[in-house]
Parts: sequence; structure tokens; C-alpha cells
Amino acid sequence: MSHIAGVEKVLAPYRHAQGDITRLARACLPDANGALLERVHASARVSHRHTALPLDAYPGLDGFGGRNEAFVAAAVRMGADAVSGGLRAAGVAPDEVDLLMFVSTTGLAAPSIDARLVERLGLRADVKRLPVFGLGCAAGAAGIGRLHDYLCGWPEHVAVLLSVELCSLTFRRTDPSPANLVGTALFGDGAAAVVARGEGRRPAPGEGPAVVASRSRLYPGTERAMGWDVADDGFGIVLDPGIPDIVRAHLAADVDQFLADHKLTRDDIGAWVCHPGGPKVLMTMAETLALPDGALDITWRSLAAIGNISSASVLHVLRDTMDRRPPAGTWGLLTALGPGFASELVLLRW
Repeated sequence: MSHIAGVEKVLAPYRHAQGDITRLARACLPDANGALLERVHASARVSHRHTALPLDAYPGLDGFGGRNEAFVAAAVRMGADAVSGGLRAAGVAPDEVDLLMFVSTTGLAAPSIDARLVERLGLRADVKRLPVFGLGCAAGAAGIGRLHDYLCGWPEHVAVLLSVELCSLTFRRTDPSPANLVGTALFGDGAAAVVARGEGRRPAPGEGPAVVASRSRLYPGTERAMGWDVADDGFGIVLDPGIPDIVRAHLAADVDQFLADHKLTRDDIGAWVCHPGGPKVLMTMAETLALPDGALDITWRSLAAIGNISSASVLHVLRDTMDRRPPAGTWGLLTALGPGFASELVLLRW
């Protein structure tokens, strides 16, 4: 097994009530169906969100270059805060880090964000780096799975996962589609870092759960369910309204098989650490998995407080779950869905 030694949550600096964002979206999308926009925002079950820039900066965002420059600057600042906070929580010095994995699907950088952080944070010059783009909302869960794989091979090592997602910088004023309206209603900006250790390193006081196993599942024929269309003015959101049907068709069987491989059932799971993809997806998950009342309360609270911050969201939910200190021996299942269309499952034990 590997062990989660610390998790740090970071939010973008500007916090807004949902109504303020609704008014901005209405003003910036004059060709959109205004009544539909209002309904989508009202039904998102989001009360507040954070953004990398002040709201009055977004009407002037045009072209991919300007958006991406803003992404790089904010991602370096927020990423540094997340990793340094995660290391403090884990009681790990920067020069003890052996692997730094960076995930994001809302901006591009070369040198990558992880490379820009090495000297700034005091990491070793020989630290292994792994920047990953394109996993979308699933990248937080997938990242923990890949850290686990690495640490099973290098049990004396420390590995760090950093997620930075600045979804607001992908907002396109030229796109009045229903998918873009949903995007303006749900997504916010944030970051998170997970510090994990292999079995061969000493435990950290108050550290989180062990990672027992992970599983990835790609669903053929669903490429257009979620993702980006890359346009001259940035990333154009692809979001199929049929995603809940994909979840309904596949997720329960995937979860049951994964758990059965470890001689477990859904009834054995005491902590459901689920990505807050949106109200319809969460309601479908609860129904399909026959989850007990309250199983997704932490996820629902995260959605309301900060919206969906893509791959970082499930890591925020993990930190919130750790703060509740599940009893020793509690089994947990961390889940997220993303482009592909794909699911990621991570089995945890406190």
C-alpha cells in the first residue's frame, strides 16, 4: 500500500456569489437563451465560486494567448501554495520529494507548471516530474492512482500530486450553446496537492488513509460525451446531456467488480469520496449505487461552496473527509469521471 500523508486545498483569490456570476454570463452572452441561462444557473445548486481574475476582467478576455498567460501566472502562484501547504501538513521537507506529478486540463505551459515550481519550492534538481493534460475532472482520482503505482515500485519515496484548474479562464463569449451555459453555471477555480509516501517510510502524525488499489475504465463510443473543442479563442466545452445515462449504464457494475476483487461490497464502504460533477450526475450516482442517505453530503457541500473545480474538486472532498476523521478500519471509495468518457476508482482504508 501507499499512504496519503497530507492534502492541501487552495482556492482562487476572488470569491463571488452565484448571482453575480449569472449576471456577468447574461451580459457577456447576448446571443444565448437568457431564460435557459437563468434556469441552468439557478438549478446548479452552487452558492459561491472562486475565480483567478476579478469578474470585471472576464469581458476583456479574448484569444487563447491572453487566457493562457493568465493561466500560467495564476497556476504557479496557486500551485506553490498548494504544494508547500501539503508538505507542511505531511511533515515532509521539499528536498524529500522524489516525484512531482502535475495535472490540469484548463491551460498549457512549456516548461510545465511543475518545472516552474521546482526551484521556487526548494525541490531537488533530480526530482522526477510528470505533467499530465487531458484527463479533465478525472485527473485528481487518476493522479492518486498513478502516485500509488509509483510508490508500490519505490516504497521508500515521497510523491506529490498537484492539480490546478482555472476553469473560468476557458469562458468563451462566442459560444451560446447549452453546454457553455452549464459550464458558466458550475465551474470554478482552485488547486490541491496530495503528498503520499510509500510503505517503506515512517508514518506522519495524523496522516490520512492508505491507498489500497485503483482502477481505470474507458467507455468505448463515448468520446464526444465530455472534453474540449480547441478553437482560435480557446477551449470550447463539450458536455453531453446524456452523461447521467452513461453513469447509470456502467458505474454500478464497475464499482461492484472492483470491490469484489478485494472481497468487499458497497455496504463495506464507510466513506464515499466523490467528485462533485453536478446535480444530475450526483443524483444519478446516488440512485445507481443505492447509496445510503447522507453518503454524498460532503460532496454536495463542496459543490455548493465552490462549484466544480474539475480535477481538484475530488481532492478538496478528500481533505474534507479526512477532517471528519473516519474511524480506523473504515473503507473508502474515491471516484471521479472525465473525458474519454472514463471513470476512475481508488480504494482507500483509514
